Amino acid sequence: MAIVEIDKGSGFCFGVTTAIRKAEEELHKSGSLYCLGDIVHNSNEVERLESKGLNTITHEQLRQLRGVKVLLRAHGEPPETYATAKRNGIDIIDATCPVVLKLQQRIKQSWAEAAASGRDAQIVIYGKRGHAEVNGLVGQTQGRALVIESVDEVDRIDFGRDIYLYSQTTKSLEGFKRIVGEIGRRVHPGVRFQSFDTICRSVANRIPQIREFAKQHQLILFVCGKKSSNGRILFAQCLDANPDSHLISSEDEIDAAWLKGKDRIGICGATSTPMWLMNRVKDYVTRQV
Repeated sequence: MAIVEIDKGSGFCFGVTTAIRKAEEELHKSGSLYCLGDIVHNSNEVERLESKGLNTITHEQLRQLRGVKVLLRAHGEPPETYATAKRNGIDIIDATCPVVLKLQQRIKQSWAEAAASGRDAQIVIYGKRGHAEVNGLVGQTQGRALVIESVDEVDRIDFGRDIYLYSQTTKSLEGFKRIVGEIGRRVHPGVRFQSFDTICRSVANRIPQIREFAKQHQLILFVCGKKSSNGRILFAQCLDANPDSHLISSEDEIDAAWLKGKDRIGICGATSTPMWLMNRVKDYVTRQV
């Protein structure tokens, strides 16, 4: 009989766990709560909470609401969101991840110090344009920060101006280091360049562990929502360590052919993947093999 096991390091990170706990507490009290954007980048978990009374809204819908409670998810929000809530008498339940909140504060401080010193500085953020967390980070600079998604985009930076480089918390540490190296090689003499490694270690530290887990199994089923940034990073590591790795959002996407002849099957996921979903995948696979 095949061994089917779940990676013990997979599952919600601290920030997501806190956001979901706050949502469930309010839903238990009142039976209804608004959430600005998907509470987590996993449609299965979003649907579970929506069945309990969570209403996912957009920023446009937020501007139309008055006197309600709105949860801000772990990704964080720009200052404009808080201003809108104050104008509209909205009670904010702030579930911004402490790691993200600290990053927001650091970027805001760098921006303010650069402005006060009179130096022509650039705040550069290594991240995914349009991502909720990145929108919140850019908002700390009045929308002026430059976002680059990879080392291939460093040409967009003005190497004749001071550069302060930060990273979205869920980006690749390896990718960040490549960008730091490239900027360091190209920055003009006399220009100040400072880089700040702001990548969350709940993702970065999982990479060696998840690679080892992938090597120990014949087949890897990586359970992850389609919108998860850290999920794409972690799955890429699984695939590199074990070519027989497959990205799925639920057990419905499993191809029976993958399971044939496999004696050791591993299941893992992103920091946005609920443990109950990985357990459901495990139960399904166990019945098949």
